[in-house]
Amino acid sequence: MLRYGIVLVIDREGSNPEVRSMNVWNMKKLKRMMLLSFTVAFFLVHTVSAGDMFKKMPVNGGGTYFSIGPSSLKKMLQKKDFLFINVHIPYEGEIEGTDIFVPYNEIQKNLNKFPADKSEKIVLYCRSDRMSIIAAHSLVMLGYTNIWSLEGGMTAWKKAGFPFLNTRDTR
Repeated sequence: MLRYGIVLVIDREGSNPEVRSMNVWNMKKLKRMMLLSFTVAFFLVHTVSAGDMFKKMPVNGGGTYFSIGPSSLKKMLQKKDFLFINVHIPYEGEIEGTDIFVPYNEIQKNLNKFPADKSEKIVLYCRSDRMSIIAAHSLVMLGYTNIWSLEGGMTAWKKAGFPFLNTRDTR
């Protein structure tokens, strides 16, 4: 005995809905495919939000920068091979290992503080990530090709339980 289910099918343009019957075997196959899709989507969303991956972010006008989470930055700081810049204004603290402070809106005025080699890795952060994203866009538009920004900024860093400094030295 073969049982059937009902499936609503909509064409690619989103019009012309049509009702079709589907045998039980095909319905089980469809359920498995949907379950697999949701599982993969769930894994990707939670892995990225946990900060264990990075995302390539496009910049209007061309180029890209990388957005990273606190866990990824913590790992990168253990083998530091980059210029680490706090771009937040006014000063509201810093992550240990910060090399320099450059206001996000004064990137061009401070190009002498940046590497001459525009392919060197530069990691930016601010309090929430708004200012570091603006700074990342500015640097990409100036030709820098290896720019990274801390997603969620110092707020996400502290929320992840990582150490945070509240005093500024004279760098």
